[in-house]
Amino acid sequence: MSVGGVVNDTWTGWSVDSDLLTPADGFELELFTRNGITLPATVVEGAPCTLDLDGDAVLTGALDEVEQQVGRRGHAVRITGRDKAGTLVDCSSPFVSMREATLQQIIDQVVKPMGISKVRLDSDIAKLRKQVQVSPGQTAWEALLLTAEANGLWPWVDPDGTLVVGGPDYTAATVGDLVLRHGDSDDNNIEDMSVRRSIADRYSQITVLGQHGAYQGSGWDEDRTTLTAKVSDSALTARGIFRPRVVIDSGCDTSDLATDRANKLLSDSQLDAFEARIRVKGWRASGGAVWTPGQRANLISEPHGINGTYFLMARTLRLTRREGAITELRFREDKTWVVNAHQKKQKKQKTTEFFGL
Repeated sequence: MSVGGVVNDTWTGWSVDSDLLTPADGFELELFTRNGITLPATVVEGAPCTLDLDGDAVLTGALDEVEQQVGRRGHAVRITGRDKAGTLVDCSSPFVSMREATLQQIIDQVVKPMGISKVRLDSDIAKLRKQVQVSPGQTAWEALLLTAEANGLWPWVDPDGTLVVGGPDYTAATVGDLVLRHGDSDDNNIEDMSVRRSIADRYSQITVLGQHGAYQGSGWDEDRTTLTAKVSDSALTARGIFRPRVVIDSGCDTSDLATDRANKLLSDSQLDAFEARIRVKGWRASGGAVWTPGQRANLISEPHGINGTYFLMARTLRLTRREGAITELRFREDKTWVVNAHQKKQKKQKTTEFFGL
C-alpha cells in the first residue's frame, strides 16, 4: 500500500473485495509485531491511498479507519478503506434539477464536486434522460446510478481510480482456465467450488406495459395508448416451463423504452439464476492477469457438469497466515448483465471517451 508517499509491502494479512453489483470496493490490512510500530503521520483516516500487486493496480481510494491495539503480546494495526466510490456512497449529492440532463451533466454537477476527476464513458450509445430529478438528501451514487440505468449502463470504479459508466465487453478474450476434474487430475487448479442454480426469480416471459390505459371494470379504456413489449427466456420455454411476469411502467412512453425495460428485467432474471463460487491459490489467472471483476474465464467442472465461458462478477483477494495467497471468485452466466452497452458498434469506434478531460 502507498499513502502519502510512504510504501509498506509487509503485512500480516490483508483482503481486497471487488463486486460490480456493490459500490465502493473495500480493503482491510493487518500488521502485527512484538516490537512496536510507529505509523507515519500520513497514515490517517481520509488519506488517499493506492494498492498494487507487483506493479499492477488493485485499488485506488482512501483510508476509512485506522485502529491500533497495544498490549503485552505486541502491537497490532488494522487499516480499512474503500475505493473512490466511497465518497459518492456516503455523501449527499448537490441538488440538481434539469429538464434534459445528459450523463456528462450529471457527472459534472454531481460526481466531480465529490473529488472524482477521471471519468470514462465505456459505451457505444449514450441516450438522453428527458427529466432527471435529484432529490435533496439523495446520495451522489444514487443519482449517478439512476442516470446510468436510464441509459442502460452501470457505474463502477476501475483499480486505477477511474469512474467508468458503461458495461462489460463480452468480446474480450478469456483470461485463463479454471478446471475441476474427478480424481487427482494434473489439470485441477480449483481448490473448491460451489454452484447455485435457482428459478425463484426467473421468468419465462416478461411483459412491460407502458402508458397503459385505465381499467373501466368491463375492460381497458381503448381511448388511451397502450404500449406493450414482450420478451421470452428461450432456455425456460425449451424446457416447457411457463413463469410469466407483467410489469407496469408508466415511464415507458415509446416502444423502444418498453422493449429496453423488458430486456433489462429478463437479463436480471437470468443473472440471479446462477452463481459459481470458486476458491483458487494465488491472485492471478493462468494467463497472468490479476483477478478483476469484468473478466471472462473458461470454467470446466466435471462434478457440476460445467464447460463454458463465464463472467467474473466479484472477487476477493486474500493473504492469510494459514492459507497464504488465495482468491475467492464469484462467476455469473456470460452475456446476461448490462448487455446493451456495446449493442451498436460503428466502423470507426472509440469506446473510451473522457468527460471534460
